[in-house]
Amino acid sequence: MDRIEEKIIKIIDDNREKIIDFGNDIYTHAELGYKEFRTAKKFADELKALGLETKEGLAVTGVKGYLNQQKKDNVSLALIGELDALRIPNHKYANKETQGAHCCGHHTQITGVIGAALALTDKEVAESLAGQVVFFAVPAEEYGEIEFKNQLKNEGKIRYGGGKCELIRIGAFDDIDINLAHHTAIGDEVVIRKGSGNGFVSKVIRYKGKAAHAAGSPHLGINALNAASIGLTALQYQRETFQDKDTVRVHPILTKGGDLVNVIPDEAVIETLVRANNTEAILDASAKTDRAFLAGAVATGAKIEIETMPGYLPRIPVDAPEELIEAAKMAAGDKYNVNIFDHAGAPSGGSTDVGDVQHIQPVFTFSTGGATGSGMHSADFDISDEELAYVVTAKIFALTAYRLLKGGAETARRLVDDYKPIFTKQQYIDYMESLISTKTGGDIGLKEV
Repeated sequence: MDRIEEKIIKIIDDNREKIIDFGNDIYTHAELGYKEFRTAKKFADELKALGLETKEGLAVTGVKGYLNQQKKDNVSLALIGELDALRIPNHKYANKETQGAHCCGHHTQITGVIGAALALTDKEVAESLAGQVVFFAVPAEEYGEIEFKNQLKNEGKIRYGGGKCELIRIGAFDDIDINLAHHTAIGDEVVIRKGSGNGFVSKVIRYKGKAAHAAGSPHLGINALNAASIGLTALQYQRETFQDKDTVRVHPILTKGGDLVNVIPDEAVIETLVRANNTEAILDASAKTDRAFLAGAVATGAKIEIETMPGYLPRIPVDAPEELIEAAKMAAGDKYNVNIFDHAGAPSGGSTDVGDVQHIQPVFTFSTGGATGSGMHSADFDISDEELAYVVTAKIFALTAYRLLKGGAETARRLVDDYKPIFTKQQYIDYMESLISTKTGGDIGLKEV
């Protein structure tokens, strides 16, 4: 550990209470995707207080703060934290106004980024960095409220449902070369994993029937809820055709099933994600999902509209640089174990838009524990160790940034030069656009509109 690393750790330790207070404030004021206005403002205000130039309102609520802009042509490193929460209204800290709760720990990410900014903006530390650092708060990683996001799309405010996907599209990653991202974990250790994960497409399925008196003249109606029920049942019969190696996941919810109990439902609405760990399997499962839901319309005589939107690309397994591993060990000290998984293992069934960025430029990730509960996204999720969840996270962000950017930023530039992107930005946009479709149908099949 050199003198600058010692200083980084000391600055973060000296600001321990400030960092924890910031994290707990965000934890108890959760907001949902593309609605994180309070959270984004608090993040931006902290960066401005450190004298950083900021850009706000990126993809509705995203924020970027810039350190060492004069060095951006050498290399530019982003420290990424996610702004949004989940709709879990029975969590003990659920926001009464938004029903949001940070049961995936995104509040620890942006807290870690703020903690890192406190250290990296120190004059001596900043001068030791041979590249630009971008403190980047990104919106809407959790892919929920699909109808709301489609509404934003129709209003021209976004094009894609995922925050990083939209930020790629609008060029917010154009001035970034390499990224560091974090996730919270259940447990009491630091984890660095070479993992892969699912990508997905999202769907909104609308059945249109005909209202009638549910008791007096049901024969005059067309029951959209029955159509949805048949579609959901038909979907189950597709599951044996999904191959285990593809980790396909299709998990619909019914968001509307009628208006009044004594009226035949004339509209039913289903939202679903269709996931798999490779694009071919995603497209295959997507087609089978459409086919299943069409069956409900055909059987009942209802009309159907299926709106498909691009979600996320599968996450790519990458080897963690030694600089990240050593930074994690320094930050953990003797108190916490650092568990390193240097093999990809089985793909995660979950998804993140980190995978989208990985298709264009390098992203390295780490996880810190400090959380308890039956699992992520659960109502009993809670922060049990503020030191590990917030402070150690900040140290890993800051120490890794220093190790990548010191000495002329040779390590960061090597990682960028060695990375083999799958898409250019334009190829990525072209792929995403190819997934957007609206299909209608009823009696004989689906057609594009």
